[in-house]
Amino acid sequence: MFEYIFSPPTKKTNVMELVFATHNLNKVIEIQDMLTFGIQLVGLDQLGFNEDISENGLDLESNAQIKAMHIYGVFGKNCFADDTGLEVDALNGLPGVYSARYAGEQKSDKDNIEMLLNKMKNKSNRKAQFRTVICLILDGQKQLFEGIIEGEITDEPKGKGGFGYDAVFKPKGFDATFAEMDLYTKNAVSHRFLAFRKLVNHLNLLNTI
Repeated sequence: MFEYIFSPPTKKTNVMELVFATHNLNKVIEIQDMLTFGIQLVGLDQLGFNEDISENGLDLESNAQIKAMHIYGVFGKNCFADDTGLEVDALNGLPGVYSARYAGEQKSDKDNIEMLLNKMKNKSNRKAQFRTVICLILDGQKQLFEGIIEGEITDEPKGKGGFGYDAVFKPKGFDATFAEMDLYTKNAVSHRFLAFRKLVNHLNLLNTI
């Protein structure tokens, strides 16, 4: 007589290490919390990587790929990198890929905002969008994810929170700039959140197959 024993399926015990090409530990922790069991994020500081990666691409997609491919080439580990820019209609998409250094290599938020507002003087079209692009490399295969939030450029800075151009960007459907919002509200609608949510959904799906 045979006895059949049925056992419930067990969770995967393999843990995939995935490098997030950032030195910001808070970003690593935030994305890790969104992932299912079986994927372990590692930041650049944890790898002891302190090199400057030359972000000389002509668009956000190129810069995200440059960073991800560099890390993959150095460590041979699955990884992803992101790049973000503010794209203004009246400025033909600028500052775009040059957002962080729009007013110079000192990368001053204050100087960048002043330059942007000077360029926008007497412009009736204030439409703009924040865009984040993520490049994921898994086993040598590249995949891009994008997040976009539309809005407009205000006439003057408003709010004390945030960073970058947050004080002059008012997202569509809101009466406040990113800098006037609490962090929870901003993160729930931001371009970064939308891009990372697509990445996380993709990774979580792969981890269940």
